[in-house]
Amino acid sequence: MENLYETTVERYRNYVMPTYAPKILFTRGQGTRLWDADNREYLDFASGISVCNLGHCNPRVTEAIREQAGKLVHVSNLYMNEMMPRLAEKLITSGMDGVVFFCNSGAEANEGMSKFARKYGNATGRNEIISMDNSFHGRTLATLAETGRAKYRKGFEPEVPGFKQVPFNNFAALEAAVSANTCAILLEPVQGEGGILPADAEYLKKVRALCDEKDILLLFDEVQCGMGRIGTRFAWQSFGVEPDALSMAKAIANGLPMGAFIVKRKYADVLKVGMHASTFGGTPLVSAAALAVQQAFDEDGVLENCRIQGDYLRAKLVEIGKPYSFVKTVRGMGLMIGVVLDREAATLAGILLKHNLVVLTAGETVLRLLPPLTITRADADEALEKIAAGLAELDRMIREEQK
Repeated sequence: MENLYETTVERYRNYVMPTYAPKILFTRGQGTRLWDADNREYLDFASGISVCNLGHCNPRVTEAIREQAGKLVHVSNLYMNEMMPRLAEKLITSGMDGVVFFCNSGAEANEGMSKFARKYGNATGRNEIISMDNSFHGRTLATLAETGRAKYRKGFEPEVPGFKQVPFNNFAALEAAVSANTCAILLEPVQGEGGILPADAEYLKKVRALCDEKDILLLFDEVQCGMGRIGTRFAWQSFGVEPDALSMAKAIANGLPMGAFIVKRKYADVLKVGMHASTFGGTPLVSAAALAVQQAFDEDGVLENCRIQGDYLRAKLVEIGKPYSFVKTVRGMGLMIGVVLDREAATLAGILLKHNLVVLTAGETVLRLLPPLTITRADADEALEKIAAGLAELDRMIREEQK
């Protein structure tokens, strides 16, 4: 009889490019739970890196996919489909007034948004984009160049020109870096891969004013922190600072591949017919799933639950971290939470996985928690119990090493 785990590992080894190193085979999911090939149950506090924000196999999304798959899955964007503009209308009427371009991923969304900024800036001879240290914007050559972590660019030189980074939340450094060639400033309202670090609200207001003064586009990367993750549908709504364009992906279709970027209506004609395209952007199937996500935000109390459970988790995490000197702080917004350590967080993440809690790391020293926005108080308490046990185990390991 075939051993599913061993057979899958062998297929990975023989046929899949080794750009990942997975160890666990998950075979099914429901809500906040995952099950592996041996039917062990896990509590998922990663959500596929903030993708399944409504949980696994959400009934609304599942039904929307099932219904649309029986009608129309794909047509070329040389023709219309009814689902894409319906989704665009919903995104626009729920946020800033503008127009949407649909693609397949966060990297593509950021790439397209940067092309938009270059096209706008080049009209007046400007093409430089300033982004932030420790930012992450994708793995394409251009989004690598605007990512503020040099380790991701190593080996892929020469770097795409026209991008530079400055320290995050440091307005003086940003203002000094702006030149006559600057066309846009790009940032994440809450840095994800860089360590779950929120922007300072006053800093964002100053950046907005600087952009207005110098006719510079303000671009927000909301790929990880958007779509409800910090308690508002769009991340900018939590700060009260509206960008000129924003990107989104990950959670927009709760697991189906979709990305998008929105530009304010006054910039709607910057990219004209034939200037940008995406074969699979806004297909009927994925748009139907994304509309179901928006419906859940409207009708299921998802955003309120995110704020309530996020406040609870962060407060409790501070409490359970107090006995341990290696826990420096807890930060984040909504259900985008970072537990900052004085050492690499991967060890603690591995301990928690043995306790059947799926988590992530951010940067090198931050334990990253991104649970579904639909978690219950019981889910939160279960995770806190596992984290408390994990912290105690890490503390014992540290003490043993010090002997």
